[in-house]
Amino acid sequence: MKELSLNLLDIAENSVKAGATLIRMTLREAGNVLTMTVEDNGCGMKPDFLRSVTDPFCTTRRTRKVGLGLPLLRLAAEQTGGSLTVESRHRDAFPDGHGTCVTACFHTDHIDCTPLGDTVSTLWTLIQGSPEIDFVFLHETPERVVRLDTRELRLELGADIPLNTPAVLDSGLSPRAVRTAGCGQPRQVTLSLFLERKHTDEIIS
Repeated sequence: MKELSLNLLDIAENSVKAGATLIRMTLREAGNVLTMTVEDNGCGMKPDFLRSVTDPFCTTRRTRKVGLGLPLLRLAAEQTGGSLTVESRHRDAFPDGHGTCVTACFHTDHIDCTPLGDTVSTLWTLIQGSPEIDFVFLHETPERVVRLDTRELRLELGADIPLNTPAVLDSGLSPRAVRTAGCGQPRQVTLSLFLERKHTDEIIS
C-alpha cells in the first residue's frame, strides 16, 4: 500500500468484521521508530488460525481466496527492519476477555519505509461506515499528542444524532489545540468535530 494509513484502515476494518464494539488505534513515534497498534474487543482468533494469520492464503473472506491485510502490513514493517506481532483471544476460550491486538513497528529512517499518510481520512471512513462502533485514536509524537474518542463525541451530540449524519461528516474532522502543557512538554491536541446541533447554529468544539 502507498500509505500506512491504508494499512491502518484495513486492519481496523478486520476488527469491524470480527464484531468489535470498541477499536483502539494508536500511533507512537519515538526517535526513528513508529509503532502502530490496533486493539479490539471482537470475537478473536482460534489458535490454529492465529498461527497462520500472516499467510496471504489464510483468509475468512468469501470474496477472494487470499487475505492481504496482515501479510501486507508484515511486509511493510519487515522491509524497514521492523516487525509485526498479533495476539488474540477467541471468545470460546475467553468469554469475558476476547479480542485481538495487532502491533507493527517501522524504522522510519529506512529508505523503504512507507509514509504514514492521511490518518484523518482513515478515521472519517471508519466512522462513516460503522457509526455504531466506538473508535479511540491516539497519535503520540515528541511534540504533541492527538486524540479522538467517539464516545466523547456521542456525549456532545446526544443519542439522537448518529456519527455518520451528513451534517456531522460534512463538517469534517479538524485538529484544534485545547491545552498546552508546561515548558518542554508535548502539546495536547484534541481532534474536534465541528458539529451543528439540530434546529440551532451552535457549533460544538
